[in-house]
Amino acid sequence: MTTVRVALGERGYDILIQAGLLARAGEVLAPVARGRPMAIVTDANLRPQLAQLQATLSAAGIVSEAIVVAPGEGSKSWETLARVVDRLLELGVERSDHIIALGGGVIGDLAGFAAAIVKRGCHFVQVPTSLLAQVDSSVGGKTAITTPAGKNLVGAFHQPSMVLIDPQVLDTLPPRELRAGYAEVVKYGLIDDAGFFAWCEAHGAALLAGDGEAREVAIAHSVAAKARIVAEDEREISGRRALLNLGHTFGHALEAETGFSDRLLHGEAVAAGMALAFGFSAAQGICDPADAARVVAHLKAVGLPHDLASAGVDASGARLVDHMRHDKKMEAGTLPFLLARGIGETYLDRNVDLAAVAAFLDRERAGA
Repeated sequence: MTTVRVALGERGYDILIQAGLLARAGEVLAPVARGRPMAIVTDANLRPQLAQLQATLSAAGIVSEAIVVAPGEGSKSWETLARVVDRLLELGVERSDHIIALGGGVIGDLAGFAAAIVKRGCHFVQVPTSLLAQVDSSVGGKTAITTPAGKNLVGAFHQPSMVLIDPQVLDTLPPRELRAGYAEVVKYGLIDDAGFFAWCEAHGAALLAGDGEAREVAIAHSVAAKARIVAEDEREISGRRALLNLGHTFGHALEAETGFSDRLLHGEAVAAGMALAFGFSAAQGICDPADAARVVAHLKAVGLPHDLASAGVDASGARLVDHMRHDKKMEAGTLPFLLARGIGETYLDRNVDLAAVAAFLDRERAGA
């Protein structure tokens, strides 16, 4: 088993990574359960994984109750949050109890936010079942729901007590969702690790094709990178943690344009967003165009969106920038952007001219 520690003092926790770990979850969770029942928040697509989890909990003497929500981004809503919270209260959840989030990023965000607000804060455990959640959203304590005003605008920082990652659960993941999660793996190379991006170029196709060793390497490297950044800047104050948002400012605009729907998965939007961030950096003379082209080439090679057209977005630059103005990172009328001086050299720029961004997007839309 690989163990990665998120060093946050009293709020620190371990990320455990091992093939077959889901079948051993009861044994691992018994010490934190302390004989108390455990509520499991999951979605309707994960009934086989839920059955396996409940069986291992039962074998360890832990009673569990499942709260099953509809799959998809639509469940990150006030309505679903209220239903989950009401059910947790009906189950008599106590502040010292642990709620289990079994699922992808949507479930992690929803269950984590519910845990943050029930009785002013309960414990929770992340058991991520998508590659995106395993390498990114299950680590770091960001929880949220989406409102009509925008994505993830209502939420809380609430760290899990533990993260259990079983790479084997990815074997049943639809190829499209696996590719979407892989975008977040690539992100860690583009942020500050050019060597890891080169590893992705060499092994990404094998990872997506089912290579278990490549998956474990990618997951362990990714969560270690995120754990290090989160430990340095837990609440995104110094700007260090903001680097993890590479591709997200452009990507969230694309998601908003497509209605936060299955038309464009979050990881797909991030992939296109990273390509656009590098393209804009190159257009501004900040980044070598060859590096931007290399990013596009790799995303294209693994079947991920790499521009507006492949993301299925045909909107003006002004319209996409208007979506960006609703970003939660907006401050004093300015929006920080993650730009790049090259592969592995991402930095935060707080002085980007949104008119220049709109003009760049219009050129991209025209295929110029």
